[in-house]
Amino acid sequence: MNTEQHDYDVIIVGYGPVGVTAANLLGGMGVRVAVVERDSAIYPRARAISTDEETIRIWQGTGLAERLKEDMLAGRPIDFVDARGRSFLSLAPAPRGNGHPPQLFIYQPAMEQVLRDGVDRYPNVEVLLGHECEAVEQDSDSVTVTVTARDLTDDTLRTLRGAYLIAADGGSSPIRTQLGVGFDGRTYHDRWVVIDAKVKRNWDTVDRLRFHCDPARPAVDCPTPLGHHRWEFPVLPGEDEQALVSHDYIWRLLRRYGRTSDDVEILRAVVYNHHVRFAERWRVGRTFFAGDAAHAMPPWIGEGMSSGVRDVGNLCWKLAAVLRGELPADVLDSFEAERNPHVRAVTAQAVRFGRIITERRPGLTALRNIAFRVVMRIPAIRAYMQEARWFPDTTYRQGLLNHRGGNPAVGEQLPQPWVRTDGRDRVRLDDALAGRWTLLHTGPARPWPAWAAGDIACLQVTPAGSAPAPGTIVDAEDVLIPWMRRHRATVLALRPDAVVYAAAAGDADLPCPPFVHPPQSPVAEQTPPPTATTTP
Repeated sequence: MNTEQHDYDVIIVGYGPVGVTAANLLGGMGVRVAVVERDSAIYPRARAISTDEETIRIWQGTGLAERLKEDMLAGRPIDFVDARGRSFLSLAPAPRGNGHPPQLFIYQPAMEQVLRDGVDRYPNVEVLLGHECEAVEQDSDSVTVTVTARDLTDDTLRTLRGAYLIAADGGSSPIRTQLGVGFDGRTYHDRWVVIDAKVKRNWDTVDRLRFHCDPARPAVDCPTPLGHHRWEFPVLPGEDEQALVSHDYIWRLLRRYGRTSDDVEILRAVVYNHHVRFAERWRVGRTFFAGDAAHAMPPWIGEGMSSGVRDVGNLCWKLAAVLRGELPADVLDSFEAERNPHVRAVTAQAVRFGRIITERRPGLTALRNIAFRVVMRIPAIRAYMQEARWFPDTTYRQGLLNHRGGNPAVGEQLPQPWVRTDGRDRVRLDDALAGRWTLLHTGPARPWPAWAAGDIACLQVTPAGSAPAPGTIVDAEDVLIPWMRRHRATVLALRPDAVVYAAAAGDADLPCPPFVHPPQSPVAEQTPPPTATTTP
């Protein structure tokens, strides 16, 4: 057997949406990365069906957001309907300030292809497809991953050594098992059959997500872009799962909703479980668990994949800063401290909506339908429900934050409006900040000595209509200045993820930064996103 040894900064195991996002983020930061993926090609079945504005904002940081959105469906209505097809709850999520549509339907294989094309921009990222992670060993200085090819004609044993490991290897995570980390929670008894189809002929609700809350058999009727559609049905007591995915039974289910072979072509049907589980630890030494390896939630609000993308959006810039010697290694503990509460809050909402959809007792479903129709007449409740104000904000109460002074802006993620900068047309805020630590103030400028060293941008926010000038950004949509006023802040210290690390008002001192060595050079500009189209 041949042996090879290679050194990297970060090793990623798993090349689904979470792993490929991490590879793009770290690749753009100049980090040396190895990716290990057991499958030789993108998994052909669309698992995730939607994403949201915050996830697109993270992908914006990779330079791929606009290309990704070309293959997505945005602004589609969502209805919860009774057994007779009458709506008792309609949702139209309102924007939460991230600068992108609040909800978008995706076709996962096409989305993953665009993200993988993005990784190809980075010579510092090596991707090993068709390779299995056989073992993980750690010491105080590094983590070592032993890798073999699944192609039996390749007998090379590869040893990958890195400073850190991101385990994005799915809900069954062999790495989590090997490191002895529990996956606490429960698996629902009900199993669901998922039917993916290609649309041959449109119908009136083809682009509408409809939850059929029928106690006889609930169903999910979901649009997916690029000419696809999905249905999900529970396996009822006494039903044979194998029979349920047979050709005849699939058409029996779809004909109930008026679909025939003239409308769609069946691509595949599989049966799966829903889970609510959390890893008991998200970090073991130099290994971090992300995505389904760290948490699993039911699919009812379409946030499983997006939660994993948020994980690596939180983690990757911290890893890069630690590797560059800018931040102390213990800031990596803030990953779980910041992400775990948000994931649990999102999961709780998914469980609540699942109860609305899957209730099987006729008396309770009749009461549910009446109750929603009544309370939705109350304007405040209607707005809260329809605009998805119930969705948990990305707000951190603990982690890499400095609460000295008690300013309410600390831990909040700054909204992302369009702004104008000197010498540039309108750009989104994150593009203007370029992934750097930034001081944002409303003027007049004053010295903040602790923040003066290194490459820390200091920008004054000027009102809409102001002329762009060096050292300023124009609040073109009148969002930033009112936000700072509401949060009683005249200066914000922003992390690279646009979360407020520290804030102050008036003559109050701005709390000190967390640096070991201040950043010394700006983050390199992202390579433009790939322009090739993807045909699923």
